[in-house]
Amino acid sequence: MSTASTRLPEGRYGTSSDERADRRLKVAGAVLGALLLVLVGYWAYHYVVQNKISAQVVAFDASDNAVKVHLEVHKDSGASGYCTLRSQAADGSEVGRADFRFTGSASEIDRVVTLRTTARGTTAELLGCHAD
Repeated sequence: MSTASTRLPEGRYGTSSDERADRRLKVAGAVLGALLLVLVGYWAYHYVVQNKISAQVVAFDASDNAVKVHLEVHKDSGASGYCTLRSQAADGSEVGRADFRFTGSASEIDRVVTLRTTARGTTAELLGCHAD
């Protein structure tokens, strides 16, 4: 004697509700993935292309109450903005922070700026640059 199967015959009555739900989940996942990709691309475009001023620390020299920082600034011609620098002591506490303004028509600026500190700084960190 054989037992009766509870499964429906293959292909006879259409797709099951589980298969329809799986298809809907796949479509929803693809749409959300595409939306996330577009959003990340939009943020990347505005971060890279719309940023009109950027800089990097070339070198720094620390003393007891100041840190001299050599900055290399790249900006659009005629754009103005500022860069924020900070210095930390050996224990990690912040001992100085300041904004330095860059204006003019030059697109590349090499400048040594002096960051005043409350104690001996051991670092010179560029926190970021912002255009006006």
